Amino acid sequence: MHFPLKRRNKHLVTAKASKTAEQRPNGVLPRALARDALVGVLLKRQTLDEQWPQVFSRPDVKDTDPRDRALARMIATTALRQLGVLRAALATCLQKPLKGRAGAVEPILIAGAAELLFMESPAHAVVDSIVRLSKAHDETRPYAALVNGVLRRLEREKETLLLPLDTAKLNTPPWLWKRWVRFYGEERTRAIAALHAVVPPLDLTIRENPNQWAENLSANLVGTHSARLRRSGRIETLQGYGEGAWWVQDAAAALPAQLLSIAPGMVVADLCAAPGGKTAQLANAGAEVHAVDVSAKRLKTLDENMARLRFEAITHAIDATKWQPPKPLDAILLDAPCSATGTIRRNPDAAWLKRDTDIAHLARVQSRLLDHAATLLKSGGMLIYCTCSLEPEEGEEQIAAFLSRNEGFMRDAIKPSEVPGFENTVKPLGEVRILPVALPHDDPALAGASGFHVARLKKV
Repeated sequence: MHFPLKRRNKHLVTAKASKTAEQRPNGVLPRALARDALVGVLLKRQTLDEQWPQVFSRPDVKDTDPRDRALARMIATTALRQLGVLRAALATCLQKPLKGRAGAVEPILIAGAAELLFMESPAHAVVDSIVRLSKAHDETRPYAALVNGVLRRLEREKETLLLPLDTAKLNTPPWLWKRWVRFYGEERTRAIAALHAVVPPLDLTIRENPNQWAENLSANLVGTHSARLRRSGRIETLQGYGEGAWWVQDAAAALPAQLLSIAPGMVVADLCAAPGGKTAQLANAGAEVHAVDVSAKRLKTLDENMARLRFEAITHAIDATKWQPPKPLDAILLDAPCSATGTIRRNPDAAWLKRDTDIAHLARVQSRLLDHAATLLKSGGMLIYCTCSLEPEEGEEQIAAFLSRNEGFMRDAIKPSEVPGFENTVKPLGEVRILPVALPHDDPALAGASGFHVARLKKV
């Protein structure tokens, strides 16, 4: 099958639909929303979290059925989890590649292929809706026959097409695959990549009475305050949401705040705080919390979350390297900006938005944040540094470099007994290195955790 290489506008990143949502046949709208989100990630290099508010706020879709929104999210996230495999399967069906992997056709094909190969959607409905979608846009209308032919071949030959593919390797960007094999070995890298293809569980941090709430929610208790359940439906419908009994937070992400051992009345800063899961933990422990984040928009989300939970925090919309507290702090939690390669399972777009050159830049940002945070603590104060990255430059190497230039600090070694469920993640120097394959379970949908590095430092 031939794909025309000549385009009307090779820089196209969005296309104006010729029909409103009300005029589209059933089934087209959620696929159109998924396509728009994929265009944002793959062509504009924006995160899914940035895309959805834009996509869902358009006048023609703002009153969309929640089920259509849920389907759109599922299509887009499935497509990004399986992006390497989808591109390989599509390439088999095309005589020539999609030049530059640009334009409006590839996201449409990827959205359709994701449903046909990895979701249980009826094939005829998928093909019909995707072809209608391609016909609804001036830029893709000439290729509707191509889209129809490719998708029908995918449906007919899906088992044959998928069988020879190295899915774990294809779904991991090559630069990341090489790094992880070097640091963690190929067997563990394959296990990490395999788990990335599985929809993650829903982890909740429980405000109080974790055993009781785990029972109420039919969830598994992880560690001391995290409940884990299979992801299903809207979280607003879960028992305890309205009363603020819990908040959504990965079990691994909940560890750093727990390792600060906050006592009531302590004055604490949560640097790079939004969206506020760790801020809530610190407030729940009785601290006076200063939540600092450079993004006023993200701090607004933090404020909304804190209001639902009935917690208080003092927010500061400012670059954390420029913020000064009114007096030296008892403790600081620095969840530094990072490559987020430990969160790919929950945020599959992260794999395709980052480049290897980002690591060195982010490491420099982390160094500046650490050095500034060191000046904000009082003598004897504690600093937790953490990143949701699997890259040593953003974890172990960052801490070693910090200690070499800050003689007034020492590691306060984390003990295995302090991280129940994660005991085997504590390394000889007393730092925690969590890989996504932590927390094994017979059911992959209930296994794993976000990748994290955590170190605890003391100002001496």
